[in-house]
Amino acid sequence: MSTQAQQTMSGRTAVAFEIGLLLLLSLIWGSSFTLIKVAIPTIPPFTMVAARVTIAAILLVLIALTQGHDLPRRGSVWAAFLVQGLLQSALPFTLISWGEMHIASGLAGVLNATPPMFVLAIAMMARQGRHSISGRKLIGVALGLAGVAVTMGIDALSGIGTAAPLAQIAVLGASFCYALAPIWGQRFSALPAIVTAAGAMSCAALLMVPAAAVLEQPWTLAPPSAEAIAAVTALAVVCTAFAMVIYFRLIHTLGPLATTSGSYLRAGFAVALGTAWLGERFTWSSLAGMALILVGVVAVTVPSPAPNAKGPTSAPCRN
Repeated sequence: MSTQAQQTMSGRTAVAFEIGLLLLLSLIWGSSFTLIKVAIPTIPPFTMVAARVTIAAILLVLIALTQGHDLPRRGSVWAAFLVQGLLQSALPFTLISWGEMHIASGLAGVLNATPPMFVLAIAMMARQGRHSISGRKLIGVALGLAGVAVTMGIDALSGIGTAAPLAQIAVLGASFCYALAPIWGQRFSALPAIVTAAGAMSCAALLMVPAAAVLEQPWTLAPPSAEAIAAVTALAVVCTAFAMVIYFRLIHTLGPLATTSGSYLRAGFAVALGTAWLGERFTWSSLAGMALILVGVVAVTVPSPAPNAKGPTSAPCRN
């Protein structure tokens, strides 16, 4: 076999491996919606997120130190970690957890399938990304937004006077955070993925622990159920600590848009797990909206023949 053929095969194997990681990440994060629904009856949202990110931060820091990595010392890097922790964990986790107090976990997963469209919208506003916006992608954005409107429209009308419409908006707000996070995260390309994950999660914990203490005073709450404790543990260890290492790797290897494209797979996993584990059922409007969202996301994320810009980039952070 020639050297060129070996390089081609090696490149295809590497791409297949990264896509496999993207599928695994989608499954892990799809399951998080179900786990949140299990925990939320006895653990309120701020307390849940504070426990989730604190456990994950401790694990990630220990793993980073065990692997021989030094944490950054520059204040500018930690300031960037603080923004990353807010966008990737603290704010969206809280919005989704609160939202699932009022809507089904599968519906939350469907609404949370929209980050690729937000990424594309941001790229459209960025000068360096405009040349790569095709008509198909614009149609994809329109279809996705139509899907959100269909999903929310009838349900919102039936939910007037309740928190359901606000819960759906909160989950969409989390999607916007998830769109911004990988774009911001590109600045950490000089750091190992485990260091970036440890730093960002530590900052998320620093944000959420005081918020939970002030707003919910968890020490005054009734003891949570055993199922809720198990769910939060799984959220922290698997859906946060382990998933973040994969996530920051994929930002480096696949880029922001491709990484967020896993959200439509995540939506499918969320619906399937919510139906299988929680017995959730969906209206025809929800299913139709989901179909439009998924078609729109596919149209946005499938590469175009023309050269494709990754979107806004920033200078990498170093120790």
